[in-house]
Order: sequence, then C-alpha cells, then structure tokens
Amino acid sequence: MNRAQKAAVFNLIMGLLLLVFLIILFSGIFFAGTIFTRFNRFYCLLIVTLLVVFLMFLRKKQSPKEVESDERDKMIQLRAVLVAFVSSWILLAGVALIPRFIIGINGSISVWVLSIINFTIFLVVMIIYSAAVLIQYGRGGKDGQR
Repeated sequence: MNRAQKAAVFNLIMGLLLLVFLIILFSGIFFAGTIFTRFNRFYCLLIVTLLVVFLMFLRKKQSPKEVESDERDKMIQLRAVLVAFVSSWILLAGVALIPRFIIGINGSISVWVLSIINFTIFLVVMIIYSAAVLIQYGRGGKDGQR
C-alpha cells in the first residue's frame, strides 16, 4: 500500500466517523436540544484516538526504497479530484433545491444549519475523493493497465 492509498483510507475512515458524529450531533441539537452528552464525549475521544493511530500509520514507510509518487499516482489523484469536483457541484445544487421543497418558498433556515450543511458537503466530497482514489488503485493491473 503506497502513501496515496494510506491517505485515502485515512480520509475515508475519518470522514465517515466525522459524518456519523455530525449526524448524531445535529439530531441531538435539533430534537433533544442538547449538545454535550456522555456518548458525544466518548465519540470525540474515539475520533481523536483513531486520528493519532492513523497518523502514526501514515508516517511509516514500507521500505526505504519506496517512492513518494509516480505518474500513475498523479493521474489517479487528478481523476479523483475531477470526480470530487463534479460531485461537489451536484451536492451544492441538491442542497440548494431540497430545502425549497421541504420548507417552502416562504420558509427560512437558521444560520447554524447552513454551516452544518456546508461542513457535511465538505465531508461527503472528501469521502467521494478517497473512494475514487481507492477504486482506481483497485482497478489497475500490475503495470497500471485496466
């Protein structure tokens, strides 16, 4: 597993954990009216612990002869950026249209909800980028052949 794959696995796992935490936090604020519960504190501790473990995993090289990146890595990352960019536009269009149907034309959205929506879009785009990187590495053959 090269450095780009390790980074993609790290981003995918941490992004999914943060997305679940964000959903739990949003539902706690929206339905129960409270932010800090024992479960939320435990979940924050779990995320920080996994962050430290994965950062140590990312720094470790397989061998001293391992290259940082090559042309195939750059091509894979370029395609993944393109997929993430297109998905961000699709998500932004969806986020702009969905509240109109849920709330209506004359409804309003609180400012804190908009910041949660933007952060969620960021997390989803990072998850899509990481998944695109891992899928492309999984499809390639020994010499980068499809």
